[in-house]
Amino acid sequence: MKHPAKNLSSLLERDLNAYALAAAAAGVGALCFAQPAEGKIVYTPANEKISTDGGMFWLDVNHDGIPDFGLINRYGRFSRFWSATLNVVPLVRSNEFAAKRHAAAGYAAFALTRGAKIGPSAGFQVEYSYPGVMAQAFKNASGTIIYGYWKGGTAYLGLKFVIKGNTHYGWARVKVTPRTPHGYNATLTGYAYETIANKAIVAGRTKGTSVINPQPKTLGGLARGSQ
Repeated sequence: MKHPAKNLSSLLERDLNAYALAAAAAGVGALCFAQPAEGKIVYTPANEKISTDGGMFWLDVNHDGIPDFGLINRYGRFSRFWSATLNVVPLVRSNEFAAKRHAAAGYAAFALTRGAKIGPSAGFQVEYSYPGVMAQAFKNASGTIIYGYWKGGTAYLGLKFVIKGNTHYGWARVKVTPRTPHGYNATLTGYAYETIANKAIVAGRTKGTSVINPQPKTLGGLARGSQ
């Protein structure tokens, strides 16, 4: 006959093991069904004229005191020849703007339409270490030449920039009215960014939330100590 104390010890050990397994399962369940993280669009309305030969207009997309991009509107004239150029400039090495190959300008800042997706899989992000042409026109001995994707009207710049080491996406809405041979009329009418790192944003969207569901961790992964 088994000793009563030994039986009690075995029963207690079995119950404690069962309790530990149940608690672990409950913890895994909490991880698997964690609440999703919400993204938020931060929009800033604007009515800022990008003055001709007024120096660089600094655009601080997330209002942290660090300019992310610059806009430059230049005009020059020599005798009967003239040149007008509207540029966007990344002010931080890791920042980029949406660009597309242009027959006359290599890669140039692309004029996105409202509703365009701006994000890591969009396929049009190109890094620059020099100003990118939005619009340019000039007259020389061969005549008047106009190139760039900003032909006039309102369009969107796709923006990729860094906040505390993390990549974020945004847009800037710019209205351009050609006035060659007297330069461009350009006005920044608003800009926005997505607060969730690496999350795409839609050009022109000014409010609302987007939900990202984290991938659940498996029991096997937790047992292996995966992060």
